[in-house]
Amino acid sequence: MAVTGSATRPRRLRWRRWLMALPLLFLLATVLQVLVLRFVDPPLSAFMVARQMEAWGERDWRFRIAYDWRDLDEVSRQLPVALVAAEDQNFSEHFGFDLKAIAKARKSNARGRKVRGGSTISQQTAKNLFLWQGSSRPSRWVRKGIEAWYTLLIEALWPKRRIMEVYVNIVEFGDGVYGAQAAARSYFHKDAARLGPAEAARMAAVLPSPRRYSIVRPGPYVQRRSRAIQRQMRYIGGTEYLQQLD
Repeated sequence: MAVTGSATRPRRLRWRRWLMALPLLFLLATVLQVLVLRFVDPPLSAFMVARQMEAWGERDWRFRIAYDWRDLDEVSRQLPVALVAAEDQNFSEHFGFDLKAIAKARKSNARGRKVRGGSTISQQTAKNLFLWQGSSRPSRWVRKGIEAWYTLLIEALWPKRRIMEVYVNIVEFGDGVYGAQAAARSYFHKDAARLGPAEAARMAAVLPSPRRYSIVRPGPYVQRRSRAIQRQMRYIGGTEYLQQLD
């Protein structure tokens, strides 16, 4: 018995060392991952993989993700302005988290008014690119913690222009349709470079529920929201706003 006990002790010590090293390995791996993607365009995102797997799980073998990367210079300047106007008007100023928007959302929710939770474009980029979707409470809290970490890394290692470039390419604009170029071709039969302000506003208007609302057949809500987004685009300075990202 004494021999057995002494033999198992080194194994336990090795397991403990590995367990203690796991957080450090996670930190190093995620930093390297984000750093590489500052320079390398992602071939897909975690959300794209999840949607494709979901389709195959439903035995929809013909389902294919629509995704076609375009550098930001190849996308109409109207679209990033529309996304900022619709989702994150403090994008050029915050460090990944819009504390004012979060506080405002909490106050509105406390009054019984259901509003969006103040998620920034940086957070949306982190979530879409790296994370999974889930509805259970434990999974949601773990996901939120990892999302916050990736958001901090993105803000620390990427310039704002790169964050926007990745976001306009991976955000979902319809079921299985990801990014500006795929959406422009699918819904307007043109390249993303040729999108006008009304089209860009309509694309931004379906977020964050692109499977619930349609770009092609906009209902009253999307039409109202599109008009409001166009007003906000003018309010923040139109395409001149993008100079703040350089």
